Amino acid sequence: MAEIVILGAGVMGSAMAFPATAAGHSVRLVGTHLDQAIIESVVTSGRHPRLGITLPAGVVGFQQERFAATLTDRTELVILGVSSPGVDWAIEKLAKDLKRPIPVLMITKGLAVRGQSLEILPTKVSRALDERLRFRVPVMAVGGPCIAGELAARRPSCVVFTGEAGAPLEDTVRLLATDFYFPRPNRDLVGVEVSVALKNLFVIGVTAVAGRLEREGNGPNGAVMHNLSASLFSEAVREIAYLVQELGGDPMTAYGLPGVGDLYVTSQGGRNAVLGRHLGLGLTYRQARERHLANVTVEGAELGIAVGPVLQAMMADGRLDPARLPLARAILDALLSEKPLVTDWRAYHRA
Repeated sequence: MAEIVILGAGVMGSAMAFPATAAGHSVRLVGTHLDQAIIESVVTSGRHPRLGITLPAGVVGFQQERFAATLTDRTELVILGVSSPGVDWAIEKLAKDLKRPIPVLMITKGLAVRGQSLEILPTKVSRALDERLRFRVPVMAVGGPCIAGELAARRPSCVVFTGEAGAPLEDTVRLLATDFYFPRPNRDLVGVEVSVALKNLFVIGVTAVAGRLEREGNGPNGAVMHNLSASLFSEAVREIAYLVQELGGDPMTAYGLPGVGDLYVTSQGGRNAVLGRHLGLGLTYRQARERHLANVTVEGAELGIAVGPVLQAMMADGRLDPARLPLARAILDALLSEKPLVTDWRAYHRA
């Protein structure tokens, strides 16, 4: 039995406690400064208020100031479950409290701006820890369709674990594999991370069809807009594959669990889909935020606003071909320029 530390007590980080304990390990769940109420509930009753479920008996909750104490000689893995804006905070905690090279598995999704280009979050974390520590910490990541609530309910979930050469992927797969959680190794770190980050952005365009259908209504025979939705889904996958390739990954990764799989499951609901629906109804991004999503984190929108200007600059100077990114351009225009989101199939349809 190993000890696993999860840093970040949000829904996905906490859901990882279920395969970890099912595999026979003990889990120390450490909250961020935003998770104090969650940890208090876990400590007093064992119940996670956002997941709506009692955590397994092998999970012990800790507030952030106890993080160093949770790292022992038996700790075999740190799972990083903070949000993308919390990555810099997590880097500081790891750099301060890690005393040996314990592998880190990131479930955080996103991209970071570096100069005039973009980098994946595991690269950012690995570089920052290399600069601060006297030893190298293996940094890995998770990709694929995995909704936290389903994982916590022990629904079957298939994912990939990815990392650079030398990362202990196979060992980590063995550590966390169960009869309901099925990870497998994938060495295309860039492809996996770009795919899982961008799916949050592209799902806004895919799910805008739901808002357009509400606005225009069903056809006289009750027909809806599955054709258009499928076309936009296909275009999103095509554009993700192109961006994966241009950023240094294998474009085929976009057609597997990290791309098609994750895009499909994210299209079924959640905050990105809610935003897409409101944009499809004809609202601007600002109107949708103010009227329906005030004080709500929408990962795809935050990613688009953070990295959109760099993507637009890369299209402007020829590093990216704008003709191959029509859906991305429409979504970024909606997020950055308050333009209506175009869902006309003629703008995106290609054989």
